[in-house]
Amino acid sequence: MQDAERLLDTALALAELHGWEQVRLHAVAAAAGVSLNDVRRHYREKDALIDAWFDRADAAALDLAASGELDGLSPRERLFRLIMAWLAALAPHRRVTREMILAKLEPGHIHIQFPAVMRISRTVQWLREAAGLTDHGLARAVAETACTAIYLAAFTCWLNEADDAVPNTRRLLADLLGTAERVALACPSFRGEAPAADARATAPRSAPGA
Repeated sequence: MQDAERLLDTALALAELHGWEQVRLHAVAAAAGVSLNDVRRHYREKDALIDAWFDRADAAALDLAASGELDGLSPRERLFRLIMAWLAALAPHRRVTREMILAKLEPGHIHIQFPAVMRISRTVQWLREAAGLTDHGLARAVAETACTAIYLAAFTCWLNEADDAVPNTRRLLADLLGTAERVALACPSFRGEAPAADARATAPRSAPGA
């Protein structure tokens, strides 16, 4: 695992120097002082490095959940902190992350675009698990859709922030989660089960980070 992490760090360092588009696996191998076979053991293709980079962000969110820092918070507050922790894990290479996303969106890259959709779904599932959401049935489907939209909106805003403190992202995320909470509480059939409210919800507080 340490070798895989070192190769990922090497690829990110090269991308900072030359741009993600210019990164080649043979260059990663040379810079890391290993063979291409060593790279292949961990990454079957260049796109797998992107998955590994986002896996780090998933892990950061789960680490936050395990820390106990979210105990006693409402689902809205938990999701806010989890998504911000996910983004913070990517912050050291925000420009490279943006280039990774643009590479996936290029025409003709259908073979990596469908897996990218699955990647988004996986991240949202982990965020929801980390937040301890307990919805089910139709409410779960609606909540997942809302959570995905909120996560993507925050991620898109974050990718284009000029300020390292990302105030626009924090404000947008707080506003979207607040709206989701209000909608959930206004709908009896979803109350306690939408992305911003579950059985452990506390009384609404002011929007975090606002």
